[in-house]
Amino acid sequence: MLPPGLLATLPVGAVVPDLLAALAHAGAAVLQAPPGTGKTTLVPLALADALPGRVLVAEPRRVAARAAAARMAALLGEEVGGTVGYAVRGERRAGPGTRVEVVTTGLLLRRLLAAEDLPGVSAVLLDEVHERQLDLDLALAFCVQARRLLREDLRLVAASATLAADRLAAVLGGGPGAPAPVVTATAPVHPLQVRWCPPSRPVRPPEGLRVDPALLEHVAGLVQRAVAELDGDVLAFLPGAGEITAVQRRLHLPGVDVAVLTGGHGAREQDAALRPGPRRRVVLATAVAESSLTVPGVRVVVDAGLARVPRVDHARGLSGLDTVRVSRAGAEQRAGRAAREAPGTVLRAWSAAEHALLVPDPAPEIATGDLASFALLAACWGEVADLPLLDAPPAGPLAAARASLARLGLLDAAGAVTPAGRAAAAVGAHPRLARALLDGAPLVGATRAAEVVALVGEDVRGRDDDLAATWRAARAGRLPGAEQWRREARRLRAAVPAGAGEGGGELPDDLAAGLVTALAFPERVAHRRGAGWASVGGTRFEPGPGSALEGAQWVAVAVADRAPGRASARVRAAAPLEEDLARTVVAPVVADEVLWRDGDVVARRVERLGELELSARPLPDPPPEAVAAAVAEGLRREGPGLLRWSAAARSLRQRVACCRAALGEPWPDLGDRALAADPGGWLGPQLAAVRSRADLARLDVAAALRRTLPWEVAARLEELAPEAVVVPSGRRAALDYADPAAPVLALKLQEAFGWRSGPRVAGGRVAVVVHLLSPAGRPLAVTADLESFWRNGYPGVRAENRGRYPKHPWPEDPLAAEPTARTSAAVRRDARPR
Repeated sequence: MLPPGLLATLPVGAVVPDLLAALAHAGAAVLQAPPGTGKTTLVPLALADALPGRVLVAEPRRVAARAAAARMAALLGEEVGGTVGYAVRGERRAGPGTRVEVVTTGLLLRRLLAAEDLPGVSAVLLDEVHERQLDLDLALAFCVQARRLLREDLRLVAASATLAADRLAAVLGGGPGAPAPVVTATAPVHPLQVRWCPPSRPVRPPEGLRVDPALLEHVAGLVQRAVAELDGDVLAFLPGAGEITAVQRRLHLPGVDVAVLTGGHGAREQDAALRPGPRRRVVLATAVAESSLTVPGVRVVVDAGLARVPRVDHARGLSGLDTVRVSRAGAEQRAGRAAREAPGTVLRAWSAAEHALLVPDPAPEIATGDLASFALLAACWGEVADLPLLDAPPAGPLAAARASLARLGLLDAAGAVTPAGRAAAAVGAHPRLARALLDGAPLVGATRAAEVVALVGEDVRGRDDDLAATWRAARAGRLPGAEQWRREARRLRAAVPAGAGEGGGELPDDLAAGLVTALAFPERVAHRRGAGWASVGGTRFEPGPGSALEGAQWVAVAVADRAPGRASARVRAAAPLEEDLARTVVAPVVADEVLWRDGDVVARRVERLGELELSARPLPDPPPEAVAAAVAEGLRREGPGLLRWSAAARSLRQRVACCRAALGEPWPDLGDRALAADPGGWLGPQLAAVRSRADLARLDVAAALRRTLPWEVAARLEELAPEAVVVPSGRRAALDYADPAAPVLALKLQEAFGWRSGPRVAGGRVAVVVHLLSPAGRPLAVTADLESFWRNGYPGVRAENRGRYPKHPWPEDPLAAEPTARTSAAVRRDARPR
């Protein structure tokens, strides 16, 4: 098959014999080769030349799969579809004589699920493993397990430019103790000049899908500068199609062709972007051009430094893309596009200092992306725990994905795949969209269901957030990507079982779009609440500016942004719905609820769709136990402050706290936190009679607290923590236990004459702090050591106050004086003979 001398034309040819020898010995190998060495095009031909059967090459992107097949066919002097073919979603060019077939990783996964042993296939080459896309990680695991358990003769090659070879070799082989061989190819390095070109003024960092227009203006300026100052075609990297359009509008390049290369464009547009033309070109591309592809003629790369990565907002149940700074490895891959064929230059829209702060490698998609497809395919294959993965999926997101699949009926309660789940996995779309297609076809017709699912799956966007309007525009061919959308719609239509989509013509298109969207995203069925919508899943949605859906009472949301700092999500694509259709998708539930709300018990009979309340009416006679539970919950949330605390109740709690602090168990904890934690435990049967905050205020809190005291401490409470003590004047004076560690006794100074030491409580363990007052009740001294006060502090107090209060005794020796609460005149009158 290989033409004579072909191996010598590309650098990887030098290590092909080593690779074939490694496969013959171990059956699997890692091929580590930098971009431009020919690993994607030459190695598959060499494998097909050395092995019987078909060689499958798995590429992470459709455009790369088609380009690789075209390049290999050209090397053989043939057309695609003969010896070399390809198959991507919705399109296949291969025949019985095809020896090398390039497929997307998603298609390889479906083939593995259909036939685990890959009959007729002698070797699989998994390309660009370093990109760590979820499908690629899963395809690698499936292939390794199929080889170990079913096909020892299946040869596996994992090709990577930057991934650590030891980890990959351990997965391909028998583990860390028996890694697969690693074959390394080198490439002649063309000189690459790096120019640091940060904006002249600061730009805002990306937020969700939003990129500062000032950065796009700057990138457009760099493209203009590259065309003016440097030779060769220019390849500019931008995060998404919207940014490409914005930069394209800003370019003024007479005599230069501007091409666009994104994953959303059809095959014709993608192939045109990869073909050199008669004039100089500027190619505006997303990350699809970052690896796997050679864009002929490119000598200059302009890099905006941004990438789109999948993210999941588990709190809102939203998945989508975020714009982030590119990793250093990604930046190197992009820069390398300029020097694949000759010396080149890269203009980076950031500084060298910023470059040093970039993360070294992008996070693997399994750590950040939506795991629903992963979980479904893994359930169809076997157990996730048994899969030889480069990284295990995070437990929380995996559990959330499985729960979502269970709600869609694709997994059962035990996590096993259902018949509906197997049917959805065979569709080749996200499980949500596959479920919407298969369940929606009988309701709206197979063709309409397929078109709506393709619209959402291909992320075809219109001018506003009205999905039905976008659908009409796509049908009329007025949108970019319409060709790709039609192809995908035809593929999905063919995936509907015969006879399953014959009816459903009575719904208008707007509602058909809403129903299919609701089947895919039942938790995003939403009803008008104020200026936005409240959804079944609990997320609030808000329309974008100038939304065409402003008047819709019910919507099904297909795409929404996670707006940072906002309580609601911004709708990007949705379709109108009606309540009866919402009820067919999400079964309503009627339940009685008795809750503590806004400081009172609320008893209602409520009809809900998930978290969305449809109607509610008062429940006149709620069960007493439910009321008691609601009141208890109110006390737990708001604390014992809801109760009316009498002086006796406060005093009792404080006295017990003093004993508990000094003596410990069995004195109970009556603090706020303890009482709030178990209100039913101490308020007991009193709760059953409570219906409102006013009822709570009538509870006898002191009696409830006394019931919590064990009998052995209740009997000693007055002894250990008396409410009052007799002072030297003969009066019973109250103790204040507000500070359990230091109870306070307040009395007039004259009442304490002769008292050498103050009282102690808690069995003598706690000294009472004595507040000595003037005859007018003003504080004169605070002490826990009366004898020291009489000796050291009293003389000063006496000197300062005897003139101010002449009718009260101020003896020189207070320890020898008679205590009294009366004035001196009153004392003298009482002493006169009668």
